[in-house]
Amino acid sequence: MNEIAGYIPDIGDEDFTKRILVFKRKNEKVEVEIPLLTIEQMDKVIEKVKRASVETLKAFTTVEIMDIIDKAIDRLLDRRSPYRQKAEQLLPIITGYDEEIVRLGLTIYLKKFRKHELQRFVVEDLGNPLLLDDFQPRIKGGFSKALGPNLITHIWSGNVPGLPLWSFISALLTKSGNIGKVSSAEPLFAGLFARLLVEIEPKLADCFAIVWWKGGDEERETCILEQSDVVVGYGGNSSLQSLQSRTPITTRFLAYGHKISFGLISRFSLDSQKAFETARQAALDVIRYDQQGCYSPHIFYVQYGGNVSPKEFARYLAHELENMEKRYPRRILSMEESAALASWRQREEMSVFYDSQKEVLGNVAHDWTVVYEEKGISFTPSSLNRVIKVIAFEKIEDLIPSIEPHRSFLQTVGIAANPRELFHWAELLGGIGVTRLTALGSMTSPEAGWHHDGRFNLLDLINMVDIESSAVVYSERFAPYVD
Repeated sequence: MNEIAGYIPDIGDEDFTKRILVFKRKNEKVEVEIPLLTIEQMDKVIEKVKRASVETLKAFTTVEIMDIIDKAIDRLLDRRSPYRQKAEQLLPIITGYDEEIVRLGLTIYLKKFRKHELQRFVVEDLGNPLLLDDFQPRIKGGFSKALGPNLITHIWSGNVPGLPLWSFISALLTKSGNIGKVSSAEPLFAGLFARLLVEIEPKLADCFAIVWWKGGDEERETCILEQSDVVVGYGGNSSLQSLQSRTPITTRFLAYGHKISFGLISRFSLDSQKAFETARQAALDVIRYDQQGCYSPHIFYVQYGGNVSPKEFARYLAHELENMEKRYPRRILSMEESAALASWRQREEMSVFYDSQKEVLGNVAHDWTVVYEEKGISFTPSSLNRVIKVIAFEKIEDLIPSIEPHRSFLQTVGIAANPRELFHWAELLGGIGVTRLTALGSMTSPEAGWHHDGRFNLLDLINMVDIESSAVVYSERFAPYVD
């Protein structure tokens, strides 16, 4: 099976070097062909996208752009659509994730970009959506307008299918030209979305490009970094640091590196009726994309004092993971991942000899692992791929000292607690660096307009242009109607 990825506007040069990325899963194979631009071709694409950003994209109203995106999302949510069928057919082969995980995950994710949700993106950051279209009055006096840059470059990772849409759509809402560099791990979906947008509105044909090069190609990276107004980077901290070091000081650099998330489960969610459902929601957060997202849990802290003890909860969780493995099998791991998982599990099993309260639960094939601990309140990442720790605790104040040293890596906490606990815990967790608290079972599905790593979707991309009230008053002197 062959598929073409990426999207290049017409630059009058059809002689592109092609690279073939091969993906296999079970007995299926797909060869993805993607163009590798020369530096000269890259310069042409950059020039074309910048010009289209000024001449075409900024002429659209915000509502018109929302309507176009909404139509594209509607097609992708329709399982009869060729675009949706292609995504469902190819993404499991490319990513290795189970077909149902991909199908359900796409639907949950894509719903975040329907028109009424896009309105939330804009209102959340700007208050007045008309700020992106025209100068609007300010409470303090004068007028302001939000202007997107001419070129935003996105360096995307490929750990979660569909991830590029978040920054791509945010940038489109600011009427900015876009060049996105896809990952070798998942090169397909961004180009698929770009082609769908152009099919719906041909005027957008030159407003963006989806390109690829091998990670670490400094020549191509430097070419585009030096000509961008804003750079949005996803990936490992070392690779982001390298990118930032080669980005001009006048270019805004937004980095989204590795993060650690965890769950916090109150004793009030652990009575005999609620505990199974609590365990099920926790298991869903673990199995979705095999913990590859920055919002996926590494640890569940479970409070003493419920009708179901933390140790019993760990067994409930193990039971749910085993059931879900049968329905949503874990993807086949690479040799490196398998070795890391085996080493991690071996260390945990060895430590059981020194801690009689500790348990390591899993099936024969090691498709999932639950480690239960009582002694100590450690904060160590798991090896991912359905490996989770359950750690018992008395009160949240006991946890804070072990979590706080990792504040620069903290992101999401999935919570099962009563309202009083929710706000008390949120106050403490926010103080040590946590930026998102959500319901258990919703960790991998952020709400539209969420503050990614505590920041903004649109505000960090735009510049505000102010007309001060003094300029308005002064201009009245020169009006043609002045006596």
